[in-house]
Amino acid sequence: MKWRKRTEGLFLVPSILFLMIFGLGMLMAFMESLMDDGTATMGYYMELFRKERFMRSVLYSVWITAVSTVLSLVIGLLFVRVFKEKLKGGTGRLLVWIPMLFPHFVWAYLVFLLLNQSGFLSNLLGVSGLMAERTDFPVLVQDPGGIGIIVTYVWKEVPFVILMLLPVYASLSKGYREAATLLGANPVRMFTTAEWPFIKPALIETGAILFAFIFTAFEVPQLLGVTSPQMIAVLTYEWFYSGAWTDRPFAFAALLLAGALSG
Repeated sequence: MKWRKRTEGLFLVPSILFLMIFGLGMLMAFMESLMDDGTATMGYYMELFRKERFMRSVLYSVWITAVSTVLSLVIGLLFVRVFKEKLKGGTGRLLVWIPMLFPHFVWAYLVFLLLNQSGFLSNLLGVSGLMAERTDFPVLVQDPGGIGIIVTYVWKEVPFVILMLLPVYASLSKGYREAATLLGANPVRMFTTAEWPFIKPALIETGAILFAFIFTAFEVPQLLGVTSPQMIAVLTYEWFYSGAWTDRPFAFAALLLAGALSG
């Protein structure tokens, strides 16, 4: 037992090393964002907020993130409520969680092949005679509205929402719904009184995870986005590797602000 107590602290070593490396990286990024010819200044942060390109990137990132997160939560919640009995079986869960088996950039490429103007869906409509020209197909990927990015994230994150909500619904007592039914509650009243108080914490936690992940994501907006506006991660990457040393402090400052906004 004494040996076990003495070695328990060793299990914390990987976590401590990770936090040290992460903290050192953030500290170096912060220092790089402050230094201007050897002098510490907040000038880069002030200049960043005056850049129209950065502000458009922030609004665009918030738009993509908010829409993707809300749609994922709503669709995932409705799916669990409707199909929770079928999802108890192994086959049903496997079918729903298939998108989670693929990395985001792979799923983004599949969406690109499916929805671009010369993709599978466009060709299918053309062959079936429902569409005369490929150009008649709406621009759904690499579009200014970020539709392709949103479709990719919703498609990928709905299974995650189901994964988080399914155990909550499985633990819900039927007595609450039966009592609400006996008291004459309509479907909306039944949801707000017999379900919402129990699923609210899981829903908020899941939404926070999705928001933080999507807001700072890089690979999907890089593949399916446009050159303007860009999501913050793509803009930061472009500034960092632009070859102009004057852009690097802005890249570090934007990176830290994105982390603060999503955190």
